[in-house]
Amino acid sequence: MSESPGEIIAGGATLAVAVGFLVYAAQGAGMTAPQDGFELTASFRSVQGISVGTDVRMAGVKIGSVTELELNAETFRADVTFALNDALDVPEDSSIAISSEGLLGGNFVELVPGGSPFNLASGEEIQDTQGALSLLGLLAKFVSASEGD
Repeated sequence: MSESPGEIIAGGATLAVAVGFLVYAAQGAGMTAPQDGFELTASFRSVQGISVGTDVRMAGVKIGSVTELELNAETFRADVTFALNDALDVPEDSSIAISSEGLLGGNFVELVPGGSPFNLASGEEIQDTQGALSLLGLLAKFVSASEGD
């Protein structure tokens, strides 16, 4: 049983595409090795729309990603851990919020720097947080307020 060179090339190309797809899927699922940098935590009332691997952005520029989401059984809030670029200094009075890219876009975590001369160290928690806003919830409040008039 002999194989033609065309069959060997087609098989190799198929195998290369399959490996590339698996690497891409692993990166998207946050299964790759952690990036160089430091980790911070924050506690949110709602983390609807984000997951492990979601971008953390500052001024629209990606500076890190979410590495862990966990429900705190004592406070009933979502504890989020995220890794940031090592070259970044985050003032201790910074705030963090879950923002939307638009009506049809996904959510991301937005870090807004404060003005403190003191910076957060790896493992510390950002205190000023704002959870995800539910557009359906806001619409329901608007409709119920309109019906009351």
